Amino acid sequence: MRDKHAVIHHRALDFWLARGAVLVIICLQLLVINDLSFGPRWLAPAMETALLLPLSVATAWTQLEAKKAVEDHQWHAIGQFRVVIRRTALVMTGVISVMNCGSLVLLVRALLSGHAGNSGTTLLIDALNIWSTNVIAFALWFWSTDRGGPPTCGLVKRAKADFLFPQMTLNDRDFRDWLPGFIDYFFLAFTNATAFSPTDTMPLTARAKLLMMAEAMISLLTIALVAARAVNILT
Repeated sequence: MRDKHAVIHHRALDFWLARGAVLVIICLQLLVINDLSFGPRWLAPAMETALLLPLSVATAWTQLEAKKAVEDHQWHAIGQFRVVIRRTALVMTGVISVMNCGSLVLLVRALLSGHAGNSGTTLLIDALNIWSTNVIAFALWFWSTDRGGPPTCGLVKRAKADFLFPQMTLNDRDFRDWLPGFIDYFFLAFTNATAFSPTDTMPLTARAKLLMMAEAMISLLTIALVAARAVNILT
């Protein structure tokens, strides 16, 4: 039983990469130039920090407990706690997405009304800011939802996966037990935001398809409307 449950907890770095990604988003939100924050500038970073700090402490605690766990009831308690962590992380990711979409709506409205400022450079920076936040946010969505998220990683059969990664199609023994990590989902989010479509990784479920559609739509809107307008101002 220990070996079975240990699969859930062996990717400790992925959790810290995800927490670090949220920290990057907080910094990006504080760097918005044209006062396009959804609500007061401090609101989104404050809400996310308020969720990030206890999540980080809880993540560290579960990882320490997982190293000491031997009995089934210990693994069960850790697993239950990890489910609570995942739900809280999903709430935080939802907050990030809503705030970022709000910033994009405000910027597009300002562009259409002609009140987005006179500097094309600042518009480009804000567009890049929103686009980057979008990529990181959907990397978090993909990582948190595929096969039920990190708490069930390694316990859900490949047939129930939300995404088909190239490694999953190989018959090589080295990839038989391969599991995607946070970097794989970040690459998926980046390529989807730049190509506006799946590249090497295919969505398998309706949930995955809707998430990829939403990310591509936000990315397309940012690049096509905001960045194009900024280039026109520069020229």
